[in-house]
Amino acid sequence: MDRIIENSEKEQEIPFMINSMIPYADDVDNVDIYYEESLRNTQGPRKKSLSLRRNVDLTLTISPSDTESLGDEPISPKTALVARNDIDETPSLPLPHNLRRNSISMPSGLNALADLENLRLKHQMHTQATVMEEEKANSTPTNSVIDDTPNTITISIPDRNVVATQYHKNEDSDENDDFELSGRRKKGNLFRTKRRASIAPLPALRLNDKEMLASDFDTYSLASNQASITSVNSVASLLREKMQAFPQMIRKKKRETKDYKIKIFVIMMFFITVFLISYAYVGYHRHVLTYSYFEKIKFNSKDRFIKILNHENKIVMSGQLGVTINMDSHPFHCLEDRRKQDGSVCIEWNGVARLYMNFQDMDVFRCYTIHWQALSANQFPIDCYELTRDNGLWFGGGISKNMQWSLSTKDFDFSPYASGDAKVHQFGNGVKRYFINSIGVAIQVNEKSPLHLMANTTANEFCLKAQNDDFTFVNRLTPLPELQYKICTTEDMRSLHMLMTQQSLWDGLKEADIKMLHTLIEEPVWQIPHQNQWDSLNETTIYNYSEDVIAMGFMRLGHILVSEFWQENIGDFTVDISRFPTLKETIDVLHRRGFKIVFTIQPFISTDSENFKDAVRKKLLIYERHSERSIPALTRYKSVSSAGVLDITNNVSIPWLKEKLEKLKEEYKVDSFYLDLGTSYNLPHYYQCRQTLDNPDMYARLFTESLENIGFLGVSTASRAPKPPAFLSTLPINSSWSGLREIMTAVLNYGIIGYPFILPGAIGGDYALAKSKTKMISFYSLPQPTLPEQELFVRWMQLITFMPAMQFSHLPSEYKSDYITDVTKELINVRKSIVIPLLKKYLTESMNEGLPLVRPLWMLDPHDPACLSISDEFSVGEELIVAPILEKSVEEREVYLPQGVWKDGIDGSLRKGSRWIHSYKVPKEKIAYFIKLPDNTRF
Repeated sequence: MDRIIENSEKEQEIPFMINSMIPYADDVDNVDIYYEESLRNTQGPRKKSLSLRRNVDLTLTISPSDTESLGDEPISPKTALVARNDIDETPSLPLPHNLRRNSISMPSGLNALADLENLRLKHQMHTQATVMEEEKANSTPTNSVIDDTPNTITISIPDRNVVATQYHKNEDSDENDDFELSGRRKKGNLFRTKRRASIAPLPALRLNDKEMLASDFDTYSLASNQASITSVNSVASLLREKMQAFPQMIRKKKRETKDYKIKIFVIMMFFITVFLISYAYVGYHRHVLTYSYFEKIKFNSKDRFIKILNHENKIVMSGQLGVTINMDSHPFHCLEDRRKQDGSVCIEWNGVARLYMNFQDMDVFRCYTIHWQALSANQFPIDCYELTRDNGLWFGGGISKNMQWSLSTKDFDFSPYASGDAKVHQFGNGVKRYFINSIGVAIQVNEKSPLHLMANTTANEFCLKAQNDDFTFVNRLTPLPELQYKICTTEDMRSLHMLMTQQSLWDGLKEADIKMLHTLIEEPVWQIPHQNQWDSLNETTIYNYSEDVIAMGFMRLGHILVSEFWQENIGDFTVDISRFPTLKETIDVLHRRGFKIVFTIQPFISTDSENFKDAVRKKLLIYERHSERSIPALTRYKSVSSAGVLDITNNVSIPWLKEKLEKLKEEYKVDSFYLDLGTSYNLPHYYQCRQTLDNPDMYARLFTESLENIGFLGVSTASRAPKPPAFLSTLPINSSWSGLREIMTAVLNYGIIGYPFILPGAIGGDYALAKSKTKMISFYSLPQPTLPEQELFVRWMQLITFMPAMQFSHLPSEYKSDYITDVTKELINVRKSIVIPLLKKYLTESMNEGLPLVRPLWMLDPHDPACLSISDEFSVGEELIVAPILEKSVEEREVYLPQGVWKDGIDGSLRKGSRWIHSYKVPKEKIAYFIKLPDNTRF
């Protein structure tokens, strides 16, 4: 049974609770201020005790058996608490967050906890006796909480109004370390001694915005000391403490996370600020270093960035000049003896390159000349411009590999700009150094520059480079490479194109030439079918083919084109009598029936020909480079495996050739010729002419110009528009649906660069290959394809109906089908009634301004963005829109009509322009075309 332990003279009181100067944990925020005020005012009504206000039971109960071990020693609250914890297994209160668990290491020599405790109590009670005597004299009666429960110790709670007791400083006492002799509290823990302060919690802490009670602190303090000597309870309390502190740890991590985000935000803002400052710095210095030349050129000579402005001061072109020049190289103005006298600005990079810029003003038409001169052997001038800007597209250069419509959609590395086979080389058979952008800017490169081109859609770059090589630009016209070109701007794309391609094709034109031009537009070209053997073509073949044409009865008779196999060996320039014994009479019959006869000629002379020996003896052939002129340079072309090439720069070669052709025309009454010149890559690799050529394409140009008086209706290769009535023929086309699409792309691209008259090849294709060859088609003599499928032939003929000229190889009658015959008759009627009158109407405009007869839609409305991207529609002049079907088994398509009112060619309905027609039905026997009506037309 528990008993109440009492002292014979007075009730045993807790020493460290006597001092009423210690504030309650929830009374004030600043304990030191309260402590000082209490010293000044020790009287006053007593506030309710914490036990009453908080309803906290502070009674401690100790079992008698636990106190016997203490003997006669006085019982302290701590001793009582130790005894209570040994028998009372009630869990201790959880420690607040962030409070360290007590841990005491026992010194050696103390084997009993009781001995250690007795020593401490003995020292404590010595000091307590002095304190009790001073308390008895100075203190007022205290309010105590009495518990009548037997066998318990009652702990007295002193009144808060009691005057503070002044402790005497005792250096050996840990109890009084927190107080000065004057009674003023030291800066330290209000509840703990120095030793306990290192391992016990503070008296008042704010946990989750709530202040811990003073009584709770006392309980924690006692519990903490007890746990220091009881290992089992210590581990249990530690676990409970960690578990109960877990939610508070999560809250702390959330606060830390917020701090972490703020730090990241501050760091990001710092870097953004640094970037903006750096960008502004670089931009400012570029602006400072950018000079305005000729009012419309902004050029930074250090970084070599250039901007071209139009007449409205809007940037239409920007790029970087001299890309290969090191950025560390500093420019300076040229010396006086290096400057030009035409007003050009001259800037030089010492030992690297020299740049000339000039300006030509023609009101709204402005042109700027850029001229680079390399000053070292390993320096190749390169200028790069934006491939796309403000949705503008680049066109020009002719056709290229894969037949893309716009240059802005192509990707290719630097390639020499020369005519070739577009299936193998980068560019096709018709070339011109002219490029135009839809926003009203164009580039024209000088013929003497060894031009290489590159386009990169990823880097958005279109680059020009001047570099000599071992074949295309083997002739070094200047000691070091030079790049010279002209940039022109004006109001819109159409006006610019007219100014840039303006050339009069009327000069030197005869009445017979005009008549021939009209016949090519009005009448078809009939290409005699042949196989790859030279003996497959004979006199009977020609006659029978003409009979089949006449037998159809509904088509006009035109030009019969005979391949190069009319001669025994290529280069004989005489008729093979063995196969054409009565060719004179046959041609005379054909003339009376209304046909015109055209022979194909080539500049190649087979080594098997008698003329080869004569040409070698007279030194009429291109010779090997770095050799004597008596050694001819050989090549191959089509059916000829070994042939020499006439040197057109030799003043003797042209008269020699003209003599033979004139004799042929006089003897056989041949009407004209077709010049099959091959491409630049068909020249001998190590070619050398009597006169230096600017580039390989100069050969075809000189050959064409030299034979203008002989009369010819077409050429296979050109770098400049041939004199009418000559048409530029497309490359041989494969008989396939892809070949049909290539025809349309080629005609439109050639028209853009200044070739108004195009001969689009035979309907149905020129040859048939299951897969593309890896070598040039011109290396092979390919036979005529077999009869194409009906749908392909019909769609092909529908497209060619609206072209400047029509060419047949397979006749529609070969199908022996009424369906094919009816479709052909309808298309021929459309051409006669609609197409031919329009072609003749715009013929004069094409002759005067170089505009094509068949045009892309953007020439009708250059300000309509939809017209720029459409590659499967075209216009004849400005009054007819054609939308062909170019895919197999397709009978509907999307159609776009530019502004205006248009009449549907299929059903005759009226349609408003500047809009799309979706899912427009086009039967297999029909082609979609729309005729423009006058602007004042009303629905």
